[in-house]
Amino acid sequence: MADYERIAARPDLLRRARELAARTIIIDVEPLVAYWDSSQAHLDRGVAVTLNQAATLPDVRVVCFATNSAREPSAVPATGGVTVRYVASAGKPLRTAPYRDLPGPGVVIGDQVATDGILASRLGYTFLHYLPPRAGMPIGPRLLRLSGRLLLPLVFWRPGTRRRTSGTTPEASE
Repeated sequence: MADYERIAARPDLLRRARELAARTIIIDVEPLVAYWDSSQAHLDRGVAVTLNQAATLPDVRVVCFATNSAREPSAVPATGGVTVRYVASAGKPLRTAPYRDLPGPGVVIGDQVATDGILASRLGYTFLHYLPPRAGMPIGPRLLRLSGRLLLPLVFWRPGTRRRTSGTTPEASE
């Protein structure tokens, strides 16, 4: 059974992955790496910066960027000692094949229970749930976020499942 943790502040996401000694980190691209509908340059820069931060974690062996959109970076950067993957048109949470051979323990960092959270659950990974501000969020992610509120207890809140909230935000009560 996968664990669920709501993380209020972006900097705390990788800190928590470090504490969990994650060997694999799967990161949702939008909005954590690049905001929805942002430029190619923004995506490329976001992938590079996020990879550099994640690669500093001592236990990390794989950093996988995953998005259900078709957008891809110009190039997937490399970093010594860490395998880097980028999965576009990922089909989260239905397609798990791109992640099946990744070393555990792992975390999925994302903003949507209906995609990232269910993927984490299917892989047996911890879901680090980040709630970005709603301002500027496209309608599709807003609707998906609402469905995630309904799915959350079904996916994660079973006997023996750990639920943890780190920090507070105005939306933490959602």
